[in-house]
Amino acid sequence: MRAARAARRAGRGAVLALSRLVILRALGLGDLLCGVPALRALADAFPDSRRRLAGPAALAPLAGLADPGLEVVDVRGLEPLPPELHGADVAVNLHGRGPQSHALLRDTRPRRLIAFGDGIAWRAEEHEVERWCRLLRESGVPADPGRLGLELPEAWPVPDVARGATLIHPGAASAARRWPAERWADVARAERAAGRPVVVTGGPAELGAAAQIAERAGLGREAVLAGRTDIRSLAAAVGVAGRVACGDTGVSHLATAFGVPSVTLFGPTPPALWGPPADRPQHVALWAGKRGDPHADTPHEGLLEIGTEDVVRALERLVSQPMARV
Repeated sequence: MRAARAARRAGRGAVLALSRLVILRALGLGDLLCGVPALRALADAFPDSRRRLAGPAALAPLAGLADPGLEVVDVRGLEPLPPELHGADVAVNLHGRGPQSHALLRDTRPRRLIAFGDGIAWRAEEHEVERWCRLLRESGVPADPGRLGLELPEAWPVPDVARGATLIHPGAASAARRWPAERWADVARAERAAGRPVVVTGGPAELGAAAQIAERAGLGREAVLAGRTDIRSLAAAVGVAGRVACGDTGVSHLATAFGVPSVTLFGPTPPALWGPPADRPQHVALWAGKRGDPHADTPHEGLLEIGTEDVVRALERLVSQPMARV
């Protein structure tokens, strides 16, 4: 272990002069947003380098908000990296702990690989944001996990119906993290009864749930943004909303990034690992305290223990005790 640490220290001077940096994080929206502080740390440490992120091209607009000099090369999951990402001075694995992701980057023959292992331990109970910042810090790159905030560009298209509204995002990548649509409809009805407008967002696959919520809550078609937004307009809708209610998914991290008050419903995964920063009371995490498989094909039992009234009360607290967006 001492030899590994000595090697990292010896390599730090060379890293500062690098010309090509490759970062692997070929995951989803929430994963990218949890990696924002690490991306910023790398940009600060190597400002003159050509920085490339191996990740989904659809997320490039948000990656650019974190680091305007960052190029995104379209890569999904653990597919082989294209030749243009080979031979970097430094490759950084922000994707996972290996061995597959490590091998993927080693196959590109970088001069140096920054990754877990080789004296830097993976901690299973570490928050996702802090995990990647610690990897960088222990590799000689200062990183502050608090640097999560993003500024919404004025040029991005804003759905006017979302301004000041309660934005409900019922979807999530797996059924384990999806609260029932009929409960979201009850929340939407309660928000409308309190005099607050409601919009429902989601991807094309979530049109059915969004339509069900709208019908049960008496929302007009204009309030259903599901299937009608790209990454820019979805982010803009979140950025101008009055408050956000959603499951443990990427939209929750958008609310954190733009400082929009939010209520996030956690099921199989505790908020201590993926939730909003604990020191920001404008972001409320609801969790029944039960863990499970985040990829299961049915809603997690702990998620179902969160009742409609729990969400309605949490939203009401956000309205009655407004806090600054940070």
